[in-house]
Amino acid sequence: MGRALGAGALSAPVRYCGREFSEAELEVIRGLAATLPTRRAIADAACEALGWHRHDGQRKDMSARVALLRMAADGLVTLPAPRNTNGNGRITRRLEPDPELPPALVASLQELGRIELVLVDSAASSKRWRTLIATHHYLGYTPFAGAQLRYLVETSRGTVAALGFAASAWKCAPRDAHIGWDARAREARLHLVIGNARFLILPHVRVANLASAVLARAARRLRSDWQTAYGYEPVLLETFVECDRFSGASYRAANWLHVGRTQGRGKLDRHHEHALPVKDVYLHPLHRGYRRILGAPV
Repeated sequence: MGRALGAGALSAPVRYCGREFSEAELEVIRGLAATLPTRRAIADAACEALGWHRHDGQRKDMSARVALLRMAADGLVTLPAPRNTNGNGRITRRLEPDPELPPALVASLQELGRIELVLVDSAASSKRWRTLIATHHYLGYTPFAGAQLRYLVETSRGTVAALGFAASAWKCAPRDAHIGWDARAREARLHLVIGNARFLILPHVRVANLASAVLARAARRLRSDWQTAYGYEPVLLETFVECDRFSGASYRAANWLHVGRTQGRGKLDRHHEHALPVKDVYLHPLHRGYRRILGAPV
C-alpha cells in the first residue's frame, strides 16, 4: 500500500506481511502506539494482543515491526520517533567493495575440497553475512522479516558464498497453480514454503558447478535446521530469478523445477503503477508429498 488513507477511512480489512487487520484490530494498535514508548514495545504488545505468533509459538515480532512501519507510512497509525537515529551498529543496503579484491579463486569442485554450510548464529557471523551481501549482491542487504536462516559457505580456501532463506511470497500465480492451492489452503500452509531470498557466489570465485552444489547441500539440510530453529519442517522451497539478468542454470542443475514467470508486478502494486523485472519461478520439493500436504482441503 502506498497511499495515505487516514485513521478513520477504513471499513474493509487491510493486509500487511501476510496478515489481514480489521478496523477493530487497527484501533487496538493505535491504542498501544499511544501508550507505549518504543516501536519495539508496540510490536511486541500487538503480537500478544492480536495473537500474532509463529507456528512454534513465538511472537512474529519482526513481521509486526515491518507491518507497523507500513501502516504508519499509509497513515493508519502514528508511531513514536525511532530511538536509534545515529546509525550506530547498522549497515546500509549497499557497501562499496574493497578496491583490492582477493586473488581470483580458479579451481574445480574436487580441488576446492570440502564445502561446509555454516549457519549464521552469532553477531560476528551475522555481520560478516550482511557485509558480503551488501557489498556484492545486486539487490544489496535488507533485513528479512519473520522466520529465516542464513548460511556462509566455507571451504579450505575461505568463504566462497552466502545464502539466506526466509518467508515465501504471499501470492505467486505459477507456484499456486502448480500446488493446486485455493486461498484458504494457501493462508493455512504458506509457512511450509520457504523462499531462497539471497544467493551469492563471491565475485572472485571461479569454480564450475559450485552454485548448484551449494544449492543441493542447502536443500538437504534445511528441513532439519528449520525444525531445530522453529519447531516444524517446511516441504517446499521457492525462488525468483530475474530473466534479464540470470539464466537459472544453477537452479535447474540442482533439480529445481521451473514452473512459470511472474507478471512484473510487486506484491503491493494494486494499481499497476510500479513495474518490476519479470522473474522465472523455481520450486524445489523438500518432501515427495508436498503438493498433497500443501493442497489438502482446510
